[in-house]
Amino acid sequence: QVQLVESGGGLVQAGGSLRLSCAASGRTYAMGWFRQAPGEEREFVAAVSRSGGNTDYADSVKGRFTISRDNAKNTVYLLMNSLKPEDTAVYYCAAAITASFGSAWSLAYDYWGQGTQVTVSS
Repeated sequence: QVQLVESGGGLVQAGGSLRLSCAASGRTYAMGWFRQAPGEEREFVAAVSRSGGNTDYADSVKGRFTISRDNAKNTVYLLMNSLKPEDTAVYYCAAAITASFGSAWSLAYDYWGQGTQVTVSS
């Protein structure tokens, strides 16, 4: 069983920044971040390969968000800059235990964190 613990969410004004963290138990996995706003479906935000050498982003966050990882700490980060009210959502990290690369497809992931709320005020 893989445990994922997210942290770093909160309330921020538009234009501000937040950094989310996701600490994973066990080995190193390909990881992704997804988000879900009220009344909306869960959507892909960013993904990173097991090595950290490959990343992928949703068009809506490209140039504003950066995914990174520290494999020594088994932790993945999502740095969110220039936040907009439409970024408000619960953010989830996810682990793909057999893949080398992250995916924008939620079904590629085997384990999910409990989520952390990000609220961006206008």
